[in-house]
Amino acid sequence: MGNSGKEADASLGYLTRKDTEVKLPRPTRVKNKTPAPIQITAEQILREARERQEAEIRPPKQKITDTGELADYRLRKRKEYEDLIRRVRWNISVWVKYAQWEESQKDFSRARSVWERALEVDYRNHTLWLKYADFEMKNKFVNHARNVWDRAVSLLPRVDQLWYKYIHMEEMLGNVAGARQIFERWMNWMPDQQGWLSFIKFELRYNEIERARGIYERFVECHPKVTAWIRFAKFEMKNGDIARARNVYERAVEKLAEDEEAENLFVAFAEFEERCKETERARCIYKFALDHIPKGSAEDLYRKFVAFEKQYGDKEGIEDAIVSKRRFQYEDEVRKNPLNYDAWFDYVRLEESVGDKNRVREVYERAIANEPPAPEKRYWQRYIYLWINYALYEELDAEDAERTRAVYRLCLQQIPHDKFSFAKIWLLAAQFEIRHLNLKGARQILGNAIGKAPKDKIFKKYIEIELQLGNMDRCRKLYEKYLEWSPQNCYAWSKFAELERSLGETERARAIFELAIAQPALDMPELLWKAYVDFEISEKQIDRTRQLYERLLDRTKHLKVWISYAKFEASAMGNDDDNDDDDSEEVTISEDQKKLCIQNARSVFEKALNYFRTSAPELKEERAMLLEEWLNMESNFGELGNVALVQPKLPKKLKRRRPINSEDGLSGMEDYVDYVFPEENNAPNLKILEAAYKWKKQRLSSSDE
Repeated sequence: MGNSGKEADASLGYLTRKDTEVKLPRPTRVKNKTPAPIQITAEQILREARERQEAEIRPPKQKITDTGELADYRLRKRKEYEDLIRRVRWNISVWVKYAQWEESQKDFSRARSVWERALEVDYRNHTLWLKYADFEMKNKFVNHARNVWDRAVSLLPRVDQLWYKYIHMEEMLGNVAGARQIFERWMNWMPDQQGWLSFIKFELRYNEIERARGIYERFVECHPKVTAWIRFAKFEMKNGDIARARNVYERAVEKLAEDEEAENLFVAFAEFEERCKETERARCIYKFALDHIPKGSAEDLYRKFVAFEKQYGDKEGIEDAIVSKRRFQYEDEVRKNPLNYDAWFDYVRLEESVGDKNRVREVYERAIANEPPAPEKRYWQRYIYLWINYALYEELDAEDAERTRAVYRLCLQQIPHDKFSFAKIWLLAAQFEIRHLNLKGARQILGNAIGKAPKDKIFKKYIEIELQLGNMDRCRKLYEKYLEWSPQNCYAWSKFAELERSLGETERARAIFELAIAQPALDMPELLWKAYVDFEISEKQIDRTRQLYERLLDRTKHLKVWISYAKFEASAMGNDDDNDDDDSEEVTISEDQKKLCIQNARSVFEKALNYFRTSAPELKEERAMLLEEWLNMESNFGELGNVALVQPKLPKKLKRRRPINSEDGLSGMEDYVDYVFPEENNAPNLKILEAAYKWKKQRLSSSDE
């Protein structure tokens, strides 16, 4: 007993846990997993399950034989329904079933009582009213049905279905006046458009045109929408009254010209005039609409207008329509992004092709009003061309000099010259003034440009203008200003010297060159030195040229300088003007001069070779090029040349390989051309001994470690 009590648990009703365990069948292990010879489909399984189902047990049909049994049956059913209603009073379907059962028993007063009790529970349920009225109508209680409908529409005036059913019943009974009265009661509640349209259709069914027109008037007052006015106009058009229809459209345009859907109204009005063969009226309507409707909401209008012009218009009209459509596209683009200057360029080009000056100027003014967001030159580079095009349009197309001058002036005022400037604008403004013979104005503009934003282009153009006018003193002053602003500009120095030389001021030109080469920093010194050398050569100052080359070699030992110096010495023989009358003596002097020049050229090559051999031995390629140039020159000297003097000094070309060093270490080998000069071939053993000595030193240091 004690053992059993130990196992029993009071929470389990004094049963053991073993008794309460759910015993599940043990899963059988499938040993043979091969498919069965006879396969069973899902359809066969369902069919067998259907065949093995037991027949449904249905209660027997009850036959009532006398009034007593009928009374008992009715009493029992009513008691069931009443009990059910007490439990679920809020469930409308129970009330409906109860009322329909009473109706089936032909006890209409009881059924009516059930419907009334149901309405006390939930009178806002319009379905209940519909079923109640349907019950009265089905059993031909017309006055009762009217009473139900009247109460329904009074309590629920916003339920359109109740009004429709009520009106439909009266119309089916032939009570047109009653139906009209119900419509009037409904219209006092200002229903939606469909309610008004139903009233209009009702009147039209009985050919009451004037009544329908009056309803339309009230309709457009209640719903002043574009669709309502268009329906009203179409109604008048359908009845053949064109004047009334046009009057409706005109009233609609007066009231709804600024409406969101005004586009549809204008399209309908224009199509109405088109059907009436009034093409000019239709064209005026389209143009009025395009001027008053926002460009972003007039796509359909533009398309219709283009189609209209293609059908009825002449060439000019069609072009105008196409331009209007493209104008709309550009307006849309610049509205979305006012800083899209390419769109503005296209828009301006379109207006210029049309030729309306006022519109062109308006578009230009709107375009230049969109200043770039930041004072950075990259943002202004496209924008500035709007100003340029505007000024050129005013000058060339509009031929208005004062407006052109004003455009240039405003543009130059708007550019932040302290941060950046555009030389093109200054020069265009100055050239415009020159074209209009206003030299003082052009000088003033260029002077302001040099003061506010000096640039190379401005200096060059200003100097060119003054040079063409022959004002040399002004040119000198401009060059001085130019060099004060940019002392490292070799172009300016050389041009200044060239100006002085052209004026015959050789000493001035030489002094300018001396000042130039004395500058601590130059952008292209090689060009300046070359210009100075060419200047001295043109003046046939051989000694000065030679001194100039020596000064240049003190600064740089570049290969090209050595070669140029040697070529100068070789060509210096033709630069002496001392000639005698005797031809034989001239030949003799020429030969001596040639030999002297060749000797001077050789001495230059020797100096260069000595420099590359001793001071820059790593520049083997330059040394080889120098020797090749010397060899070519000796061969060009003809009989006076001595090729054998250079050939022993020429190097040998050897193709060798060397490792390529990268950040990660050795990454491969590359081929290169090495030059071996004769003096290097004489000491190969010394190189071997030097390499052996290095190897031995490395071995000793590693053994010590």
